[in-house]
Amino acid sequence: MSLVHPNDALFQGEKPFPAIPVCEHFAGSEKLITKALNLQDELGPIFDITCDCEDGAAAGQEKDHAEMIVRLLNSDHNKHKMAGVRIHDYTHPSWKEDIDIIVKGIGGLVSFITIPKSTSVKQVEEMVAYVKKQAKSCGVDRTIPIHVLIETHGALRDIHEIAALDWVQVLDFGLMDFVSGHHGAIPASAMRSPGQFEHQLLSRAKSELVAAAIGNGIVPAHNVTLDLKNYDITHSDAKRARTEFGFLRMWSIYPTQIEAIVDAMKPDFSEVADGAQILLQAQQADWGPIQYNGELHDRATYRYYWEILQAAKLTGMNLPEQVTSAFFGVTDSLS
Repeated sequence: MSLVHPNDALFQGEKPFPAIPVCEHFAGSEKLITKALNLQDELGPIFDITCDCEDGAAAGQEKDHAEMIVRLLNSDHNKHKMAGVRIHDYTHPSWKEDIDIIVKGIGGLVSFITIPKSTSVKQVEEMVAYVKKQAKSCGVDRTIPIHVLIETHGALRDIHEIAALDWVQVLDFGLMDFVSGHHGAIPASAMRSPGQFEHQLLSRAKSELVAAAIGNGIVPAHNVTLDLKNYDITHSDAKRARTEFGFLRMWSIYPTQIEAIVDAMKPDFSEVADGAQILLQAQQADWGPIQYNGELHDRATYRYYWEILQAAKLTGMNLPEQVTSAFFGVTDSLS
């Protein structure tokens, strides 16, 4: 009997939900980007890297900086091909040049392009349209995922429309700029915990972002933790972001934060264990209903457990060999 893969058997929703790492690590300079790529090789493909053109480039050197990123991502350092680029914002004169350089140089392999500080859905639409135009012009025959930073009042106002745009894969919450844009109405203490989770303006914004992202089949990503070296603080922030708000991804700005974020956002081990057995039995039953531990399961619950197993794989959890062979073999792919 030919066994059917869950990607082919289960309802994917209006579009397949992105299966991407739970952590994205920011790096701006050539030294830090190289260090991040080497760390990715050491730890494995458990996090993305965001190469930063916006804040990473010195004034007047924007073109050189973008070209440096292209050179690094085309080099042998980029073994996992899991790196994206944050470009300049809509008001900066270099944003189109950033896209020109990135799409022409690494359009076939860049993991994503991040758009910062948008103030309306119209701005994001225009920037995405320009990425599409350049991709077509350069013969790039693929969707280049777009990540959009939500860090202004206008972006929050238009968040559901932004989340529904074609090619958008992630909504990122930009806490620091968002707080700064409130002109003192939100205290500086809310840039860290516990205030960032408890201030009502911030909890509202984060809840809106997650609802818009999940409702449109894309990934909500949480902001950075300012404390760079304390594993427990980063782990706690990531855990709260995941369990209290539903964020499925989080930024890192320091190497020691990566493993804390990945550890905090790993699925519950018992759910992974149950999911493995349920899906293996379901596959043998050609995805019809089964009983497991006295409970009835069908394709509605199979969808949940398939996403749990994908998350477990992406966070480096050890899966039974039978599961790896059945669902994550060479010929299988994450949706």
